[in-house]
Amino acid sequence: MVTDSDQPAAQPTAVRRAVRLPAPPDPLVAGLIVVLLLADALITLALEVLFLPLYIGSVPLPVAALLAGVVNVGLVYGMSTVTDRLGFIFAPIVLWLFGFLLCASRGPGGDVMLGNDGRTLLLLACGVLAPMGYLYFRANSPRAHPAG
Repeated sequence: MVTDSDQPAAQPTAVRRAVRLPAPPDPLVAGLIVVLLLADALITLALEVLFLPLYIGSVPLPVAALLAGVVNVGLVYGMSTVTDRLGFIFAPIVLWLFGFLLCASRGPGGDVMLGNDGRTLLLLACGVLAPMGYLYFRANSPRAHPAG
């Protein structure tokens, strides 16, 4: 038979447990993650530029532009697991933007990979503004500023 005296004492609800943060990765592993994320930024840009002129029937469907925002937020999130420095966290987006400008410029034969239409503007907006918004909200979240 179980009585009240046999039960363990309940912890007060005001006591907070300490949250253990993961240990920073080994510098070699962190460097490899950074290189892979930077390469991924260029690879995903190439795929987004290739799939930007996608049509369903006669209706343009810029799914690549919408996916650019999600993928670039993922790149920023992945970089934030390696470092806390804002310049390094935003590095994949800077490289993505450099590649975007390169794709928007004329090639040696006068070819341009990105047209001057709304889909290109949507790709630029989603690819840059979504990660910037993520970083803004992350920097201003209550967890970012420890109380004390």
